[in-house]
Amino acid sequence: MTRVLLTGFAPFDGETTNPSWQAVRAAAAAPPPGIEVSAVELPCVYGASIAVLRAAIEETRPDIVVCAGQAGGRPDITVERLAINLDDARIPDAAGAEPIDEPIVPGGPAAYFSTLPVKACVAAVRAAGLPASVSHTAGTFVCNHVFYGLAHLIATELPGLRGGFVHVPYAPEQVVDRVQPSLPVTAATRALCEIARTAAHTHTDIRAAGGTTH
Repeated sequence: MTRVLLTGFAPFDGETTNPSWQAVRAAAAAPPPGIEVSAVELPCVYGASIAVLRAAIEETRPDIVVCAGQAGGRPDITVERLAINLDDARIPDAAGAEPIDEPIVPGGPAAYFSTLPVKACVAAVRAAGLPASVSHTAGTFVCNHVFYGLAHLIATELPGLRGGFVHVPYAPEQVVDRVQPSLPVTAATRALCEIARTAAHTHTDIRAAGGTTH
């Protein structure tokens, strides 16, 4: 049985909920057949988030790690392709830290690619009737921080592990007073289950267009 660790974030920036954690928790409660799923909530804090992730990996010994985060303003599920070695905070994290132009790992590579089958995961989510696309930037906030930390851990210590990052839109209850796209948590949950299932059964990504013009 394939072991998958899913992570989501605690609320941040004044929000009272985070759909990434809601979806991760629900996916772990009803995992795809043949997959054992563990769920861990990460603090939206530079440094501490990677420490909690590392501890969860040591405890659960997963084959695959899929970290999820909230991307307010995006209209669909976005499977991230690239993590960059940069913290550049537009807003403070949940502990008040606001690093600017700082490397996540001093001396580390400029970037890492996801080791998940990104395009196959996008195709699987779309086949389930949900909106999804490839993303080439996870930002420079705590989501990218965690993604890079995971990728660096895989590259330097755990080469048998595969992992990556997925962004989910706001939940509908978060946009009642603002004009922003949203997606029900139930839909995000289904998407994460499809991504976990696809990652477990796909070791070579499909060849399909997923680039952007800008």
